[in-house]
Amino acid sequence: MSDRPIRLLLADDQQLLRAGFKMVLGAETDIDIVGEAGDGVEAFELTRRLVPDVVLMDIRMPRRDGVAATADIVQANLPTRVLVLTTFDLDEYVVGALRAGAAGFLTKDAPAADLVEAIRTVHRGGAVVAPHILSTLLGRFAKHRGADDERSPAILGALTAREREVLMLLAKGLTNAEIADSLTVGETTVKTHVGHLLTKLGVRDRVQAVVLAYETGLVKPGAAG
Repeated sequence: MSDRPIRLLLADDQQLLRAGFKMVLGAETDIDIVGEAGDGVEAFELTRRLVPDVVLMDIRMPRRDGVAATADIVQANLPTRVLVLTTFDLDEYVVGALRAGAAGFLTKDAPAADLVEAIRTVHRGGAVVAPHILSTLLGRFAKHRGADDERSPAILGALTAREREVLMLLAKGLTNAEIADSLTVGETTVKTHVGHLLTKLGVRDRVQAVVLAYETGLVKPGAAG
């Protein structure tokens, strides 16, 4: 792992909150705050110019909200990962952000230690979202899925039976080690399966894979946990 500090961009329309984040995060030797944005348009423009490792993205901002800004970053194929912040954990905007490609979310009242660890986790390629919360979110807003949802169960046809099994266990919140134990295989084998299914499904990370598992009906809301 590189010794270079995590390059972080703060995106929040409230200057006082940004100042608070800077005070907390600025004390961490492995985090370097490289810029601040006050709205979604500025967040995308700064991300494109500075290419930070992680963007701490407020959901509700003027001009362009955090969902749209996250989608812009993902569609631009930038290597930046997005961690979204929201006032409420069961929020329609959170579902939109996860579908757009965010690596996870936290509520704004999360303890400072949790925020720091979430940034580190996202930077390492991990996800920050409790599976039971994701299940509740997707179940609550599943009724909003309509004809505009292009994804269908057919996409799962590219997966092998074992890869589908691994995806279902991912959706239930199991770690690679727990999946390995459940399937009686090595953890390296599980990592290989996860990598293959992410590629086949065309998703960036585990969060996106779990969202897809729910959206295609492979896992039903309420079944995880």
